[in-house]
Amino acid sequence: MEARIYRPSKNAMQSGRGKTHEWVLEYEPGRAQKADGLMGWVGGGDTHEQIRLRFKTREEAVAYAKKERINFHVAAPRERLIRPKNYSDNFRFDRVR
Repeated sequence: MEARIYRPSKNAMQSGRGKTHEWVLEYEPGRAQKADGLMGWVGGGDTHEQIRLRFKTREEAVAYAKKERINFHVAAPRERLIRPKNYSDNFRFDRVR
């Protein structure tokens, strides 16, 4: 089993950054999913895909993976670059278009 440890990014549908400060351990898919012939639903027999474990720090997630002998790789988070702006900058005369 291979797992990925990462910090989730901000949801594109919301402006808040809730649930982005925790680290997540998620198993990589073991095999491809297949479509059911009768219903057409997509599924597979790998139940590890349903497991998502949350940790407060990266070190806790790595320690858990080592303790349970899970092969893992850590995806480094991209830090958000915040450029401070003023509302009045939208109406400046020297603004470049």
